[in-house]
Amino acid sequence: MSRNTLRIVILLAAISIIGISVTQVYWFRKAFDLRANQFNRDVTTSLNNVALKLIEFNRGTIPSSSLVSQVSTNYFVVLVNGPIDAALLDFLLTTEFQKRGIAHYEYGIYDCVDKCMRGGNYITPATTVQKTTFPETPRLNNDGYYFAVQFPMVEANILSQMGIWGFSSIVMLVVILFFVYSLFVILKQKRLSEVQNDFINNMTHEFKTPISTIAISSQVLKDPSIVSQPDRLLNYASLIETENNRLREQVDRVLQMAQLEKKDLGLNKTYCQIHELIQEAAIHNTVALEAKGGAIEIHANAKHSTVFGDKLHLSNVINNLIDNAIKYNHRPPRVAITTADSPAGLRIQVTDNGIGIPVDEQKRIFERFYRVPTGNIHDVKGFGLGLHYVKTVIEHHRGSIAVESKPGAGSTFSILIPLN
Repeated sequence: MSRNTLRIVILLAAISIIGISVTQVYWFRKAFDLRANQFNRDVTTSLNNVALKLIEFNRGTIPSSSLVSQVSTNYFVVLVNGPIDAALLDFLLTTEFQKRGIAHYEYGIYDCVDKCMRGGNYITPATTVQKTTFPETPRLNNDGYYFAVQFPMVEANILSQMGIWGFSSIVMLVVILFFVYSLFVILKQKRLSEVQNDFINNMTHEFKTPISTIAISSQVLKDPSIVSQPDRLLNYASLIETENNRLREQVDRVLQMAQLEKKDLGLNKTYCQIHELIQEAAIHNTVALEAKGGAIEIHANAKHSTVFGDKLHLSNVINNLIDNAIKYNHRPPRVAITTADSPAGLRIQVTDNGIGIPVDEQKRIFERFYRVPTGNIHDVKGFGLGLHYVKTVIEHHRGSIAVESKPGAGSTFSILIPLN
């Protein structure tokens, strides 16, 4: 799938999800409003019935005006032309509200003597709590007889009656989360596919060059007359040996990648001297450094430099960092390796004067196959496995690695390895 096609698919899918979400929210709100209106009608009807029964009990006259007033969303006031018996009111409210499935309410009775609201009961489906005071709520400018009912959990009551809408909203949320996750997986797989394609192209190029060189050299060596030219014979034999070693190194890198994929490095841990490994790595890279007019400095400041680890893999770590310092450099390489004691273990710093790494790329350089983009310039060979391998080895030694770098100002890789 091409990049433009993928973008169109993602855009259309996102528009569809947004459209469905907006529609769901709209109809959910409409359903909520309908339920709220139904709730208000049920409450008004119930309170009106309670008021009529109280008036009938008091043998009063029914006023021409409305008995029930909705002061706010969850607060209702009921006028009664006569004294209100608290026990009777409690019974009537419970009876009427139970008929319509209304729960979680509290009521208060207006005291005409003290001119204040007296608390009644707080009613829930499971309990009844006696209250002596009523919450601070609006009062009528009326000295007559009335009582007030408040619903502290009115929205919860309404939502509890919207079972199918709640279920559909949860399903919709799951669909959106699944879509986002699927999108993340698709993009990740596409990025991995692109990186793997780059890896295959790089690997093909890395194998093709030495194979071609060996093939040409072999053709030359088949010429019987070359026996009389020992210098030329030695030159081509050395060339075949060099390219063969190069092929072996590439194969070793691919095998390392397979080990990293299985997360099984097969570490053979022994006590090893880091300073000795650094010296060996410096000697190993001397030819490559001198070829570019570079040099390496070693500052062995650590007093405790013996660690319990795999000598081969730790040597590869140091060699990889030195090799990168040489390859990614447009000037004569200057590499400095410094060791120091740390409360957490042994610290190793490899500093170079290379091209540096942009800040936004630094968090990705340890990813498998990842190589810092260089535009159309492909003058540095590699598979994008070196730093991933370095990080994996260090983590298998319970250590850590970090990088500090600025473009054009070189890089410093800091490794911390526990001594025990």
